[in-house]
Amino acid sequence: MEDFEQERSMVNVLKRIKDNGFTEDFRVTEAGLCTMNDEKVYQPEDVQIVDFYRFEGNSNPDDMSILYAMETKDGLKGTITNSYGPYADAEIDEFLKQVEDIGKNLDKDDK
Repeated sequence: MEDFEQERSMVNVLKRIKDNGFTEDFRVTEAGLCTMNDEKVYQPEDVQIVDFYRFEGNSNPDDMSILYAMETKDGLKGTITNSYGPYADAEIDEFLKQVEDIGKNLDKDDK
């Protein structure tokens, strides 16, 4: 039986969510959220964060990262990773903050 740490490794979580259809690898550029081949580009209002997973290194705080499972308005599902803390990619952080803020506003409009 696997222990909790092995179950929560990024490799295992990534495999599980890819098995659930989140197969695209996204990246953030100045243009927006892109597929790896730049075939499609999405703006914050075109994307929803479905889930996220935080990982912390056992012995080194530099190993902290976060994995986001995302879905686009046209149904494309994928993931993007980022460090958190001082090593975070500011461009990814800014894009995801905009996505989260739009989602919060949508929640308020529904009530």
